[in-house]
Amino acid sequence: MPRKISSEGPAIIGGLLPGDAARKRDRNTRRHSTLLSGLRSAADLDRLEFPPLVEHVPHLITEGFGILAGPPKAGKSWLTGGIALGCAYGGTVLDKIHVDPRHVLLLALEDGPRRLQSRMRHLTEGAALPKRLDILTEIAPGTVIATISEWLELHVDDENRPLVILDTLGKARPQRRAGDDPYIADYQLGSRIKATVDALPGAALLAVHHTRKMASEDWLDSVSGTQGIAGSADYILLLRRKRKSDDGTLAVTGRDIAENEYAVTTDNGRWSLDGMDILDAAATVTTRAEQQQNRLGDRSLDAVTFVNSRATTTPKDLAQHLGIDNRIAGNLLAKLRDGGYIEQPARGVYTAPLGGETGESGENAGQPQDPLPAISPVSPLSPLDGEAEEHAP
Repeated sequence: MPRKISSEGPAIIGGLLPGDAARKRDRNTRRHSTLLSGLRSAADLDRLEFPPLVEHVPHLITEGFGILAGPPKAGKSWLTGGIALGCAYGGTVLDKIHVDPRHVLLLALEDGPRRLQSRMRHLTEGAALPKRLDILTEIAPGTVIATISEWLELHVDDENRPLVILDTLGKARPQRRAGDDPYIADYQLGSRIKATVDALPGAALLAVHHTRKMASEDWLDSVSGTQGIAGSADYILLLRRKRKSDDGTLAVTGRDIAENEYAVTTDNGRWSLDGMDILDAAATVTTRAEQQQNRLGDRSLDAVTFVNSRATTTPKDLAQHLGIDNRIAGNLLAKLRDGGYIEQPARGVYTAPLGGETGESGENAGQPQDPLPAISPVSPLSPLDGEAEEHAP
């Protein structure tokens, strides 16, 4: 016998039919007990409030994991030494960027105490070194990330979040096992470092890294290793300087930082912005390019651009590109080499300038080279005004 259906229809619970209510309860249960436990709506996200992003060095270094890349002997250690000192004192970095005082850990794993002392005394012109700057030049193999984590735990209550400088990233890289995918290995390393510094919101970790020798149209591709390194970082800085030149550039790009390129210069081992402020330093990059074009002329500028776009260039390559005689192309390349616009690593072979500085070793490392005034002894920093150290905690 057919079942009778009430003329009033099925009961409605909270605006839903019984089956609909059960399905909604089931969805809510699964949302809180499955892989969707972190699911939120865009409306929920819109209601969240976050603290402002911490800029340790405005426009350059923010909270999170960053990389400072550059060619070997380009002055990266001098630059990071200046950053460490400036942030520990509280004063200026690159001579023009004001920074708040904070605790800094410098892992100078490619320097000994003698060299580091000499460099820092030179950078501060003999002023007392800051108490807020902690230094390690040696740590047990395989303990870099654990060491950083332990130091960060000492500063969880700091009002101004701490900064870690790792010189270099290669010291934290474990031996890659046979068969490991290089990209995955690089990304996993970067992700571990990022997770370590992100565990303390507002803290920053800047790792020094090298660039590859091959020139690239996109400067981000010049970071050594696979793209897993750059991909895992929150921001990338690239320091470039031609050999025998005091002028360089510092390019930056990242997830939470404005992409730009700033002109910098080194004076007897100290890096500073080339401009009245950081915006003026960005304009100086354009001014330098225009001045170089005026000096070189169209053909020479075309030749430099061609060489910079390739791994290697021969006079024959340039002759075919410009439609000139091989001998004329060879003479042009030689002049550009002598002017420091390109380099010649082997006979008849030319490359883009790798950047660099004079070498350093032993107890003379970091000292100005008086006999060679045209060659910068390396470079970075920001002179500091030696703010009273008695205020350091």
